[in-house]
Amino acid sequence: MFERKQFSRTAAAAAIAGLAAVVPAKAEDSVKVGLILPMTGGQASTGKQIENAIKLYMQQKGDTVAGKKIEIILKDDAAIPDKTKTAAQELIVNDKVNFIAGFGVTPAALAAAPLATQAKIPEVVMAAGTSIITERSPYIVRTSFTLAQSSTIIADWAVKNGIKKVATLTSDYAPGNDALNFFKQNFTAGGGEVVEEVKTPLANPDFAPFLQRMKDAKPDAIFVFVPAGQGGNFMKQYAERGLDKAGIKVIGPGDVTDDDLLNNMGDAVLGTVTAHLYSAAHPSQMNKDFVAAYKKAYGNRPGFMAVSGYDGIHLIYEALKKTGGDTNGDKLIEAMKGQKWESPRGPISIDPETRDIVQNIYIRKVEKVDGELYNVEFATFEAVKDLGKTKK
Repeated sequence: MFERKQFSRTAAAAAIAGLAAVVPAKAEDSVKVGLILPMTGGQASTGKQIENAIKLYMQQKGDTVAGKKIEIILKDDAAIPDKTKTAAQELIVNDKVNFIAGFGVTPAALAAAPLATQAKIPEVVMAAGTSIITERSPYIVRTSFTLAQSSTIIADWAVKNGIKKVATLTSDYAPGNDALNFFKQNFTAGGGEVVEEVKTPLANPDFAPFLQRMKDAKPDAIFVFVPAGQGGNFMKQYAERGLDKAGIKVIGPGDVTDDDLLNNMGDAVLGTVTAHLYSAAHPSQMNKDFVAAYKKAYGNRPGFMAVSGYDGIHLIYEALKKTGGDTNGDKLIEAMKGQKWESPRGPISIDPETRDIVQNIYIRKVEKVDGELYNVEFATFEAVKDLGKTKK
């Protein structure tokens, strides 16, 4: 069952009380997952991908686990942390959810963290990628990625492939800072030089003036981190400013060439090399089936946010199987630690020490395949943990 709710607290309480008077309570037969996602605003593509993937998973696997019916209650926070907090409070207090999940950006995941701790329910982060998130509550587990995982690997690749001078352009919030710091750490340690550093606003950025500065600095490449959803606008302005013609390559984590938007970016994006957790072109049979099912259901290919949502609901299902349907938060978190499975992205697991994701990171290059643009993988780094934690 998948529903959107927009209740006031009073109305919710009255509705629940009224229902209880008519029907004997059967709450123990269902498990409620409060899904908090940006369905409007600049991060709406993230929310849509995750919602789509969860719906697809439940169509494929059914909506009952360990004898419990899974009920998804979706709330739109537009990636605004105050709205996230309000949504989480309403879901926990009024809807009595057993999980909160989603979280399109880091500030949203952090806003909900104290509420998960207080309510002792799992917070399943399916998008936000700053290292510190899982340290903010013992009830947080993540199925997406961390920026450290991909940024260190693309830095090492750049050094080994003759890129000596880099200009950086990153979104000015926690994940952008993680991406920048971990890239710089490895790139400069390998002998590379950062010749220009630019931070762009998270909301509605205009990249054009910053790109002119990049062009003037004459780097070999630009290291770019912008959140999923902004890559198309960045690549458009990169081409308009003639950086591709000037021979300045784009490298970075794979957010900038998200599959969700990649095919509309034009030929300027060809040759872009990124390090990331997922490509719709990943050659496994499981991924081919996932992409085909997603395309059939929604008319476009899945991106990395879709696969993070798909794996997030899978983890919820598997935890419930392990607890036999027991929704005690501590038991559910214990059941999630150490879980391992084959995902459309490849083999993944939940680190029992940090509750963070361990996964392959792939180096990919944008190429045309059958007339469409894809991130084609050409190197694999296996079982990468969050380096933001392992190096502390």
